[in-house]
Amino acid sequence: MERTVVQLTLFGLLLALATTLPNKDDWDIYSFHINSTVTDRYATTVITSRVANRMDESKEIEFHVRIPKNAFISKFRMFIDGQAYDGIVKAKEQAQKQYTEAVSRGQSAGIVSSVGRTLEEFKTSVTVAAHQKVTFELTYEELMKRTLGKYELQIHARPMQPVKDFKIDVHIHEKAGISFINVKGGLSTKALANAITKEQADKQAWVHFYPTEDQQKTCDSCGVDGMNGDLVIVYDVNRGTTLGDIKKSDGYFVHHFAPTGLSRIPKNVVFLIDQSGSMHGRKIEQTRIALIHILNDLAEDDYFGLITFDGNIIHWKQELVQASSENVESAKNFARTIRDRGATDINQAVLKGASMLNAHPREGSASILILLTDGDPTSGETNIEVIQSNVRRAIADKFPLYCLGFGFDVNFKFLEKMSLQNNGVARRIYEDSDADLQLKGFYEEVATPLLTDLTLLYAGGTNLTQTNFSMYYNGSEIVVAGQITDNDVETFTPQVVAFSGNRRVTFSGTNTSVESTGTESGGHIQRVWAYLTVKQLLEKELQLSGPEKEKVKKDALELSLQYSFVTPLTSMVVTKPPGENTDVLHKPKEEGRFDTPEGADMMPVIYMDVYEDADYDTVPISHAYSVHRRLKLQRRKPPVWRPPPIFVSTAAATSAPLLHRFLLKSDSASPPLCFDVNGAALLKLLHHPSRELYVNGELDSVTNGGFKKIVVHFTADQHVEVTTTGVTVRVGQNVTHHTGQDPIAVGSMTVIRRDKEIDVAAADARLVILVHQKNGKELLWPVLRQKPSATNMEGILALSPAVYEEVQQASLTKLKIKDQEISATSATAVNYGIVFPLTMNCWLMSAESALQRRLDDFFVAQL
Repeated sequence: MERTVVQLTLFGLLLALATTLPNKDDWDIYSFHINSTVTDRYATTVITSRVANRMDESKEIEFHVRIPKNAFISKFRMFIDGQAYDGIVKAKEQAQKQYTEAVSRGQSAGIVSSVGRTLEEFKTSVTVAAHQKVTFELTYEELMKRTLGKYELQIHARPMQPVKDFKIDVHIHEKAGISFINVKGGLSTKALANAITKEQADKQAWVHFYPTEDQQKTCDSCGVDGMNGDLVIVYDVNRGTTLGDIKKSDGYFVHHFAPTGLSRIPKNVVFLIDQSGSMHGRKIEQTRIALIHILNDLAEDDYFGLITFDGNIIHWKQELVQASSENVESAKNFARTIRDRGATDINQAVLKGASMLNAHPREGSASILILLTDGDPTSGETNIEVIQSNVRRAIADKFPLYCLGFGFDVNFKFLEKMSLQNNGVARRIYEDSDADLQLKGFYEEVATPLLTDLTLLYAGGTNLTQTNFSMYYNGSEIVVAGQITDNDVETFTPQVVAFSGNRRVTFSGTNTSVESTGTESGGHIQRVWAYLTVKQLLEKELQLSGPEKEKVKKDALELSLQYSFVTPLTSMVVTKPPGENTDVLHKPKEEGRFDTPEGADMMPVIYMDVYEDADYDTVPISHAYSVHRRLKLQRRKPPVWRPPPIFVSTAAATSAPLLHRFLLKSDSASPPLCFDVNGAALLKLLHHPSRELYVNGELDSVTNGGFKKIVVHFTADQHVEVTTTGVTVRVGQNVTHHTGQDPIAVGSMTVIRRDKEIDVAAADARLVILVHQKNGKELLWPVLRQKPSATNMEGILALSPAVYEEVQQASLTKLKIKDQEISATSATAVNYGIVFPLTMNCWLMSAESALQRRLDDFFVAQL
């Protein structure tokens, strides 16, 4: 009842605010960046939104984003009138006091609320003076979870309007090496596909999403309010040893255990299906469909049982039977007859299922109990605590219980606690058109057990996260973190003991070194330990009562405060100077029927007033990483129009040849090709005649340096000249120097100047010019962020990825390219196409061999 009152109070507050919500047409989001860095499967994502009030009066400006439910917010900042306002994480009770005081003064507070299946929503607003700006910066952290052989980094983009300076940059660094990387999600298809670039280099990968303003209005999930969808980065890592990856830094370690090459273990599984009256309609129909699919997937050496329940218990068979084709077909026919009716006796259903598994012990197999229900227990034993006690006694830690809660009428907290008490997990199944696929997807996660009764041992380790696990499933991963006693890595010895069928197996570290990441990780391993510890303490707190519960809660709270995590035990308080508003940010729990359904907007917002004039933009720019996207070259007739001459002087002669080394990426994970260009040449970077777009560059006079000038021509009278000292824009006879960070229009081009990069969008191309330093001198390097759709393009940036085959391994390697065997030597080159230049291995050959044409074809006489 208490929870109901709180929810209704917040809802009532929202209704009071509904008529005063800010009008987003009154402000201009001139920059929206999402930067995500994944290091050893730990992701830190920063969302930065810069907004300007273009009106002649003060306006309320809104910041509204969605983040993964599994993440913890760890920082929120606002830059207003040149000053930063930082959120401070406090204990929820302390923050609640400030929240109550704010509400009593007629002010309001911000919270995070659940939205849909995988996201939480954060919204706040601030009043900004006429023609002034505000910058919002939100940081959240999450440990990537491996499911079905892959990790998925979900990034939701909904800036609320088309944005000229919109970009998503993802950098993944996995010391184990990246086995594959793909991009999916609603923002990766059709009109937006060519706005995505990606690059992979053994242990690192970069993904960029740079849609133009026009694309943000026309894609499938776009409209007048801009984009609203997900970009999902899917990848996995190489697994070189059976013991897995162990990384340590500053006295902490993290162990990722996911051995390969194991044989599957036959399983015994009992399905408990709720057929009470509340399952009426689409829910029962989708359950039947999913159950039939799941039965089809059973292996012949599996044994299974099927129980449906309402107020009564209905057995398909009284005991487990082998999953022969005849038995599976009989069970499918039974599933087709399931009809909704009656009450809900969860207690008897789970006890009967446990009894079936206990009565059928099978050496070398793994047992699993799966419950699907959509409501509270309403028949038989209805006391939740008694049911949980009965189930725990019946299962007795012999097998896991997985609870699937269908819809929002279910008491999810009850199911979650019962699952955790029995080594399982609870999962919500959302009432939607794909509910049957959700059910089938969950089953696939647990369909193939590989190890049982796992114990992870760490001699010389302390303050460990969970080390005992009932099952290891194919495609999953077990993660343990802890501290190394006295930071003595020499005496730190990991070992895993488990059962593969009826055989005891040991994974030892005799052939595995514990890799030190030094200090470059910035304490991320320690944060992994804190994140995982807090998550597991919150789960443990849910299972306990009395003094034990309070002790665990206290430990979780202390860690949350120490690492500034917004958890169900803490809130983030955003304060301003004395006399200003105090605002509170809460994180929701995954509760039962009171969760906010998809599309609901039950959230108060933060109100702040800022009236003093300012012109500022002080948030550090998110890192961007480039990707070479090259198209196949085709010879063409010269276009009618030519760019106007911008004459430059050539470099002075030196005694040693001046070389610049270029990389030509391969179409696979193989090393790229590389070739040298002599002298300070003028190069054709991108010629796109059908759109009258020409980009040329002048190399600098630094060996293995970059460019000192890049010129972009679009149509006959729009020109952008970029040097290491600035950006010059010419439209007709008008010449201006671009010094600020606001996007500017150059005719139909858009030029954005950021810290250490210049972004130029023209026609269907988007070019980013990175600014690097070498030996104290700045250099430029161009990368194509958005690939034009035309095929009649020329230039260094239009080259297709190299396709080659190694045909000889010797002191001089031969590479086969287009049926030609070409001599190549192993060399290195600096990849300047990423924000932090990286030295890469490459195959060095002549420019003509790498380009498959004369190098002279890429020279121009003038910029």
